[in-house]
Amino acid sequence: MTYARYQTLENADQLEAALREVGAERYHILHPFHRLLHTGRLTRGQVQAWALNRYYYQSRIPMKDAALMSRCADRELRREWLVRILDHDGFGEQEGGIARWLRLCQGLGLDPDYVRSEEGILPATRFAVDAYVRFVREQTLLEAVASSLTELFAPKIHEERIPGLLQNYDFVSEEMVAYFRRRLDQAPRDAGFALAYVREHADTAEKRFAVVKALIFKCDVLWAQLDALHHAYVLGGGIPKGAFVPADLPAQEAA
Repeated sequence: MTYARYQTLENADQLEAALREVGAERYHILHPFHRLLHTGRLTRGQVQAWALNRYYYQSRIPMKDAALMSRCADRELRREWLVRILDHDGFGEQEGGIARWLRLCQGLGLDPDYVRSEEGILPATRFAVDAYVRFVREQTLLEAVASSLTELFAPKIHEERIPGLLQNYDFVSEEMVAYFRRRLDQAPRDAGFALAYVREHADTAEKRFAVVKALIFKCDVLWAQLDALHHAYVLGGGIPKGAFVPADLPAQEAA
């Protein structure tokens, strides 16, 4: 499918409809790896590999948001965006999303120090996530804000993931899904602000097209991460040297 249909969007309503269409077609809830994860068809080691690699993405979200804020002259936008960093890093005695994700990893049997070291992640994970941070740092502020709009679709994936993990894996506890439960409230709040921002500031067809392309790019970033996991840990395509090797991986694949 080409981008041509998005080049002549005439107003904010058409822009929003296009963004929701992109999510329906490209959001990573559709990826085969997520279908396996949410229906209990992965081994403990494969779930570990997912959580470990996803940690790298989680850890870079505050860095991405700080990069956006560093370029923003609008005080009100900075004040609104700051909450995203606090949500992930925590504030004072309040725990953040990164700490909740580490609890998930630890509950799965991963050493938190190993997770934080980032030594075991796949090269493709690093490349995809770093590309996202670089996009937010280097593209226009409007495109940077627009790239966060995958959060429009996040509640659906969490609503599917929470029962999927709890019901299908006896090694997943309620405490371990705390990150996803918290995002059920945070993601709609963040997405609502970002959507209102792009609706207001994408005031030409060219800008509206740039907004849609930014969301497509972000969907591709998320999809690429799952492609790498699926290739290495499900399809047996080979685990790169130095990357995490699950204890329950068949010997011939681990070799």
